[in-house]
Amino acid sequence: MTTDAERARAGAVTEGFDHAAGSYDRLVGANPGYHRDLRTSVRRLRLPGDGEGLRLLDLGCGTGASTAALVEAAPRARILAVDASQGMLDVARTKPWPGGVEFHRARAESLDPAWAAERLGGPADAVFAAYLIRNVPDPDALLATIVAILRPGGRVALHEYSVADSIGARMVWTAVCRGVIVPAGRLLTGRADLFRYLWRSVLEFDGAETLSERMRAAGLESVARASFPGWRYGITHTFLGSRPGGSW
Repeated sequence: MTTDAERARAGAVTEGFDHAAGSYDRLVGANPGYHRDLRTSVRRLRLPGDGEGLRLLDLGCGTGASTAALVEAAPRARILAVDASQGMLDVARTKPWPGGVEFHRARAESLDPAWAAERLGGPADAVFAAYLIRNVPDPDALLATIVAILRPGGRVALHEYSVADSIGARMVWTAVCRGVIVPAGRLLTGRADLFRYLWRSVLEFDGAETLSERMRAAGLESVARASFPGWRYGITHTFLGSRPGGSW
């Protein structure tokens, strides 16, 4: 049986983000931990030397919050930010960025090493993907893509919601969505479908251990995860891994 979240992933999610793009920054800005948690996940990549000489890929960049977290941690890196939503990219491009940052429209799972060589100048030293893997139709295909475009020894951080392993986390997530996220999304954008999808997609998504196993099955090593304090504990996580065969 196809769920509402699976149907949305098949096509409606990008349109929903296009519609919400103009209000998205105000919505996530109401959550004081949103930007802080992105910065924490980026720091967990342990990018050396202010990013000097590094090629970084920000998949599912949205309006640029994750890109800003990468810039803060690695101001000297070359950063290519990718999203499937033109509306989100249009908002991101209105913001001031250093010269090493570029934005590109594409579906993350469609990328390959030739694309990375053309657009980034070679394989990525690190990939950051915030709130993305839950929104693609085939998470395993996305992980295979990430492994293919990473250099040997390159690192990946997935910043994502996962509540399947905890009844308490599912209850808190549902309460937050019903009491805050869905009503606020409806108020700011005039629609609630994207935010109901957010709620349901998280409930239906992998547990933290299942996603970690997906990462290992894709060929990543040194897979680890960490959560965040407060109400996000057990809900928002950083999943880390690296491509075998090299080092920093």
